[in-house]
Amino acid sequence: MVLGKVKSLTISFDCLNDSNVPVYSSGDTVSGRVNLEVTGEIRVKSLKIHARGHAKVRWTESRNAGSNTAYTQNYTEEVEYFNHKDILIGHERDDDNSEEGFNTIHSGRHEYAFSFELPQTPLATSFEGRHGSVRYWVKAELHRPWLLPVKLKKEFTVFEHIDINTPSLLSPQAGTKDKTLCCWFCASGPISLSAKIERKGYTPGESIQIFAEIENCSSRMVVPKAAIYQTQAFYAKGKMKEVKQLVANLRGESLSSGKTDTWNGKLLKIPPVSPSILDCSIIRVEYSLMVYVDIPGAMDLFLNLPLVIGTIPLHPFGSRTSSVSSQCSMNMNWLGLSLPERPEAPPSYAEVVTEEQRRNNLAPGNACDGFERALQGPLFAYIQEFRFLPPPLYSEIDPNPDQSSEDRPSCPSR
Repeated sequence: MVLGKVKSLTISFDCLNDSNVPVYSSGDTVSGRVNLEVTGEIRVKSLKIHARGHAKVRWTESRNAGSNTAYTQNYTEEVEYFNHKDILIGHERDDDNSEEGFNTIHSGRHEYAFSFELPQTPLATSFEGRHGSVRYWVKAELHRPWLLPVKLKKEFTVFEHIDINTPSLLSPQAGTKDKTLCCWFCASGPISLSAKIERKGYTPGESIQIFAEIENCSSRMVVPKAAIYQTQAFYAKGKMKEVKQLVANLRGESLSSGKTDTWNGKLLKIPPVSPSILDCSIIRVEYSLMVYVDIPGAMDLFLNLPLVIGTIPLHPFGSRTSSVSSQCSMNMNWLGLSLPERPEAPPSYAEVVTEEQRRNNLAPGNACDGFERALQGPLFAYIQEFRFLPPPLYSEIDPNPDQSSEDRPSCPSR
């Protein structure tokens, strides 16, 4: 009898999306097939799968132990998220080469289905970094008597979803800084920087609207700039290794002495990047928007605004509730939007509530019996009366204007 040969061993996933890319999240069921093609008959002890998800960090540092002694310190750490094993054909005893218990596979193509469930607990998003990674994979092993096993590993992607439609990620981010340049005993005027963005959370492919005001009262030519940075932090044995990478940037116009520049929503697009990783104990991936002023011959003046890169984009209704008010305030603060000179007066009290409605609502017989019994007393009477009192008279002139606000002094002319 001539033994056949293994022509191919492949793994395919049953994808949950239309793009035919195996992407999953915590609690999902990962299913697929091990495809085996053989020429002729082969005897098989077992066909196994091994699925695993883990985060791992590793880096080395050189240290001196004396005048002529140096050594290398290794830092490694690992977190396992799940470990699943299953047997598709045969038994577990790989060292047993007896004729009993062998399975015969005939020539042709064969498929063997597998399935397992990811843990319900949060999983770290798949990631490849400078000193660490988060990986999820399935490995197939075909064991035959008197032969080395045939092995194949295939990775799949896990996203731990971050919904940016949450109050903490919809809040505007803003900051203000200034810097005075000194040269020996002579000090020039200050350079001031104010910047604001409408929210903290974004998804890849979105553009960040930057509202900023840069005022140059120094004697130097300066250049306003903005950049998105990714910070990778790796933790092992009580130590931390950090890597900072530039993701995207833009440059404004040069600003001469005594000049002011305003960014009315300058756009900076987020390229395809990994989502933020915030729940892994040994790997952390964070983002920030740096708005800064490049000052020749001196330290730059910069503002760091934190960002979170999520996986669930902004909902259309969320954008109205979250950003309309902040957009309006930004327009008022940064664009100098003027209000109408004579605002329209509100409707009169008689147009809203008639005298008959007021009397009827004040009558005790119209209130719900249960609700009235629960709220008997002076407080309920005060609430009812207060609800239908006419508003104070409308006036287009503020009777108590704020006298404390003054125009900000401009740069001295040069």
